[in-house]
Amino acid sequence: MAEPNSDSVPSARALLKERDYLFFWVSRWTGGFAAQIQSVAMGWQMYALARLTHSVKESSFLVGMIGLAAFIPVFLLTLPAGETADRYDRKKVLLFCYAGEVATVLVLAVETWRHEASVPMLLIVGFLFGAARAFFNPASTALGPMLVPRPLLPRSIAWNSLAWQTASIIGPAAGGFLVATSPAYAYFTTFVLYGVAAACTLAVRKSGQPVVNPGSRWELVKEGLAYVWNQKIVFGAISLDLFAVLLGGATALLPVFARDILHVGPQGFGILRSGPAIGATVVAVLLAANPIRKKAGLFMFFGVGTFGLATCVFAVSRSLWLSVAALAVLGGADMLSVYVRQTLVQLVTPDAMRGRVAAVSSVFIGASNELGEFESGVVARFLGPVGAALFGGVGAVIVTGVWAFLFPALRKADRLE
Repeated sequence: MAEPNSDSVPSARALLKERDYLFFWVSRWTGGFAAQIQSVAMGWQMYALARLTHSVKESSFLVGMIGLAAFIPVFLLTLPAGETADRYDRKKVLLFCYAGEVATVLVLAVETWRHEASVPMLLIVGFLFGAARAFFNPASTALGPMLVPRPLLPRSIAWNSLAWQTASIIGPAAGGFLVATSPAYAYFTTFVLYGVAAACTLAVRKSGQPVVNPGSRWELVKEGLAYVWNQKIVFGAISLDLFAVLLGGATALLPVFARDILHVGPQGFGILRSGPAIGATVVAVLLAANPIRKKAGLFMFFGVGTFGLATCVFAVSRSLWLSVAALAVLGGADMLSVYVRQTLVQLVTPDAMRGRVAAVSSVFIGASNELGEFESGVVARFLGPVGAALFGGVGAVIVTGVWAFLFPALRKADRLE
């Protein structure tokens, strides 16, 4: 990956001159940090409550049910949410989403503090949190490109990913230590962080109002779906991420591995949760400094294949540090494929359609993440957690080969410009 010349791609320092983008970046970081802490706390609390009355396999299934609860509203609402992001001020949409996230975490904090948290309550809150995220992702994805000049877009995408991934390193570790004291402390911390993220969004001066295309809501939704379907490189990239991560969602089983396989407790759970983000952050920093200039499609397939192999290593590991290393490789490989996919999608999509295209992408990403957690929980119910993780890793490798055959244009994609 050679450094592009300064005439074609501005330096990373140019981003520091974009005031509104900096506030947007900080809001992404603090919001991502909060989401990671909340995810750790909910996963650990769900498993702890379930283990009071259920076996390891049954409790693993219930942990996966959080993913399903969060995905259902994403599936039902994301397409209307994308149309909303292309019709209304994207900053205001984000602020409504932060308000919803604050409400969900406040319920968790109060009920946990009162020792009245339960498995049904966690599933309900997971559903409501998913509803807020359904609107958040299209609006956030569509707002970012409005805040930087087009030549800075590839670098800003890398730095957006860096914000999320660095928060994903600190968040799980912090969440693990907070949960070790009390899940309520984790939820109260998340409450404050969401407030900071909302304040940073308010500080953005540029308008977040897109140019609205004529047509009814349903017509605009259909237009976005047709665009994704007809752009085969975009469709191939998004669907590859869907099926690979859907099968390789071993991170959903980390509470099980931490407690009953590696026996490292909540602190070790936090370390394990940080593993993928460590690798992803290293790769994000490299990509922010050295954007991919050639053979982008091959880089993407390499990333997805490596993701599957690293998942297999994690499945069979019985050492904390080997598991962390496998998770770091997994996270770095995923970051590589995500970077190529996001850059391809955002570069070829007109601004007036970014919300809808991001919504379609969010459905696929949500399916790969939340349904991936559910898939891991279901498979763990029958094969056990180790068998489920191994099954997913092998499946991700197979999907890589199949998609390389089905989407030759994606495999041959070259320059990210």
